[in-house]
Amino acid sequence: MRTDGRVQSSAMSGPRVKACLNGGRGRDEHPAVPITPEQLAAEAAASVAAGAFALHLHPRDDQGRETLEGAHVEAALAAVRAACPGVPVGVGTGLWIAGGDPRRRVDLVAAWRALGERPDYASVNLSEKGSRRLAAALRRAGIGVEAGVWTEEDVATLARGTLGSPLARVLVEPQEPDPLEAQRTAAAIDRALDAEEVEGERFHHGYGPATWDVIRVAAQRVRSVRAGLEDATTLPDGTRARGNADLVAAAVEMVGA
Repeated sequence: MRTDGRVQSSAMSGPRVKACLNGGRGRDEHPAVPITPEQLAAEAAASVAAGAFALHLHPRDDQGRETLEGAHVEAALAAVRAACPGVPVGVGTGLWIAGGDPRRRVDLVAAWRALGERPDYASVNLSEKGSRRLAAALRRAGIGVEAGVWTEEDVATLARGTLGSPLARVLVEPQEPDPLEAQRTAAAIDRALDAEEVEGERFHHGYGPATWDVIRVAAQRVRSVRAGLEDATTLPDGTRARGNADLVAAAVEMVGA
């Protein structure tokens, strides 16, 4: 059974933390990166116990590669939902996962309509080609849409209604590895979202060296955040995290979730 991950108000519950379990990382980057459905389920359960209210994951095929193929998406979701009943679960749809082919990505996502287990929501990167058609395919499949906003220009695209409405949430995700540059981009995106009056709970996060600086500033702005091995492998003090739960717990403490 799917939960409704589409419309959730931050005003009702304050800042929240979403766990991003794996992304495109391999176990060569961190031994706890979950690849198989069973590993995803274990890391998901630990993350929820640490305070994550929702989950984001990248299903993998039998070779451990990111995939949008329905059978692998369904297997990952079934395992995670069994371990975390009632917790919203979403997936990534980065264009690279479909080999850079927007049409193939839409076809793969459209096939999810036939799955017994579908994501509650999926992230759609506005900077990528085919974002409008991808969002439409997700909505036809009854899957919520998260707006992946990388730049101020993405906000203008979003404000034109490219992804439709309502949005599950808006992801403020600066791509710069430099902490100061990432903070500036996140602040600029926030201002642009305010100016365009874009609705939806905002989740801030950074990547690599910028991760904790972006989360720290987001906490000051009383924003929700995401944390996990997709974004970083180390804790705010620079020590290596044991797994996703450590990263989620650090983010929960930082934002007071």
